[in-house]
Amino acid sequence: MVFDFLAMGGWRPALAVPSFWSLLSGLFALLCVYYVGWIIHTLCFHPLSGYPGPKLAAITPLVHLIWDIQGKQHSTMKRLHDKYGDVVRIAPNALVYRAATAWKDIYGHRKKGHQVFIKDPALYAPTPNGVNAIITANEHDHSRMRRLLTHAFSNKALGEQEEILQMYAGMFIDKLKGLMGNALSQDIDITCWFNFTTFDLIGDLAFGEPFGCLSNSKYHWWVRIILDAVKASAYLKIFWFYPFLVPLVQVLVPKHLLQKRQASFDLSVEKVRRRLALGATRPDFTSYILKHSKDGKGMSAEEMDANSAVFVLAGSETTAALLSGVTYYLLRYRDKYERLIQEIRGTFEKDADIKLSALVELPYLNSVLTEAMRIYPPIPSMLPRVVPEGGAMINDRYVPGNVSVSVSLFSAFHAASHFKNPEAFVPERWLSESNEYVNDKKEAFQPYSYGPRNCLGQHLANAEMRLLLAKLLWNFDLELLPESLHWIDQKSFSLWSRPELKVKLFRAGARPAL
Repeated sequence: MVFDFLAMGGWRPALAVPSFWSLLSGLFALLCVYYVGWIIHTLCFHPLSGYPGPKLAAITPLVHLIWDIQGKQHSTMKRLHDKYGDVVRIAPNALVYRAATAWKDIYGHRKKGHQVFIKDPALYAPTPNGVNAIITANEHDHSRMRRLLTHAFSNKALGEQEEILQMYAGMFIDKLKGLMGNALSQDIDITCWFNFTTFDLIGDLAFGEPFGCLSNSKYHWWVRIILDAVKASAYLKIFWFYPFLVPLVQVLVPKHLLQKRQASFDLSVEKVRRRLALGATRPDFTSYILKHSKDGKGMSAEEMDANSAVFVLAGSETTAALLSGVTYYLLRYRDKYERLIQEIRGTFEKDADIKLSALVELPYLNSVLTEAMRIYPPIPSMLPRVVPEGGAMINDRYVPGNVSVSVSLFSAFHAASHFKNPEAFVPERWLSESNEYVNDKKEAFQPYSYGPRNCLGQHLANAEMRLLLAKLLWNFDLELLPESLHWIDQKSFSLWSRPELKVKLFRAGARPAL
């Protein structure tokens, strides 16, 4: 036994216990060894080590999280694809593609006996009532819900819903005329008016009642929360990369955000209950769900609660974003604007003649909207899926199971390898007027995603965009104001973070010649 003499006097045995600092330094050394080993494994021996991409991003997912928080994910993915090619490793266990074939490989229908690529579950937060909505449902429940909702988004349903669409399109035009009064022109932010209209319209179709945005000329508080939640989602992606932090949501997420989320869900439930009380009495989403719910294959009230917010966000913000984008590009490319004006005003003698069936037949209008979706996709981000156990071939190369894979819409649609003059707004590329764009890889363009989980409401969205844009350009002349010349320089947080789009509004034919 070894003894140490204490200065205070007396003797005591030395217990060979490491000091706090020696324990700390030992722990730090172990962590250094672990992370050095992790880095070597990730860069040299990981199954994805052969894929190109930034080395730091291959080591830690925090790099990707920073891109998201900065709102630069869409532009960063394009830059990385331009540098490394059609597939890039953006995190230790994640790949992002822009190749046209990746759409079918990742999102397409699978052969019988082959497992599907499920949505990356870490990216989707559960609803407050714990019931899956259609975007997070498993394959069986998704198929059941989709069969029900297919009726609500069919061409037949669209014909029956036209009266509702026309009503809100009319309110949209009347509100803009009211802003002008007797003035020759009026400066407005057109983005908010697109949002007011699309939220009211989809609120009526989803809940049987609007949010009152148009009538009150301002955002409903519920709509504000939805839009704020989209921005906040970028910060919550930390749970995607570090799922062990999920139990700390109550601590990491500000209490007021959780309270707002619950309040918005409670309002959804209240609106759903009011709509259900009316039964199948009007041509909205609920009536079709109720009509086709039989033999235990319907949708529960709780599932309708969970889906309601999905309907509203998916059917409003994306449509308003596209309308804002197409307005900006038309006003920047005046020759395209003038050609579209001639087509619309040359086709319809009066506003009341503008019907959905007639709009489908306008080739330049449809090519303008298609090109706007290419150059300014309403969802510019990625749609992650998980490779099933056993792995799969993607873009002619094997990818092991449990890897997160996705296609970057913005990068794919802006790739020079897919589209000639990709940064230019060229609606003519979608027409058969010349051979200049005949080599464009149109199969790379999938704005509504691809396969069994593609956007169910795309026909409604297309009809709504055609109607609102045609009504706007038939009734008014527009001019882009100087402060919005660089409007397109935007950040994205899953969806675009759109600034004001300031335009000068004139009554049709009243804009002075330049």
